Amino acid sequence: MTLMVVAVTGFGSVWRRRFGRDLNDPKRFARAAYYNTTGVPVDGTVRTRPRIVGHARFNAVGGFNPNYPQRMIDKVFECDEPCVWQGQNKVFFRHLLPAARTPDCFLVVVRRSEIGRLDIGNPGWKSDESLLVSFSECHDQQEGMLLMPAHGWIRSEVGTFFLQPLVTRPWVARLRLAFPPAPPD
Repeated sequence: MTLMVVAVTGFGSVWRRRFGRDLNDPKRFARAAYYNTTGVPVDGTVRTRPRIVGHARFNAVGGFNPNYPQRMIDKVFECDEPCVWQGQNKVFFRHLLPAARTPDCFLVVVRRSEIGRLDIGNPGWKSDESLLVSFSECHDQQEGMLLMPAHGWIRSEVGTFFLQPLVTRPWVARLRLAFPPAPPD
């Protein structure tokens, strides 16, 4: 099995959890699995409306604290290579690394409200090295979860965004608008 190092820049809007099945296990909750995926507002509630089905899985025993997921932003995990199982894209975040280091890629979540509309059916909307894990869409709302390398890019109606790591902390990266779209002819 090939492992990779992934830094987290954000999470999708939908969380699910699964506890151990043995109700007598005193560590049942400590062994919980947490699944993160994309979602969009539908009638006042955030729901999955998947066009691309997938999720990122975190385990409590791997150092993930479900009570404070925001504390995991800019943290680095050892992960399995992404896979497709039963038609779903999956990324397993095995454990939080004790010290930050330069990642192989980043878990990035994008929303139409932040970067503009994505046309995921259009060739050339993302760099070839970027992997779309999950994508939800309903009416004018979109949310996508990707694994992106440093300097990978995505293109929206607003322009092209590059994933720019910090020079002094290469495990921290943000999307930066590089090229606004050309004016219409």
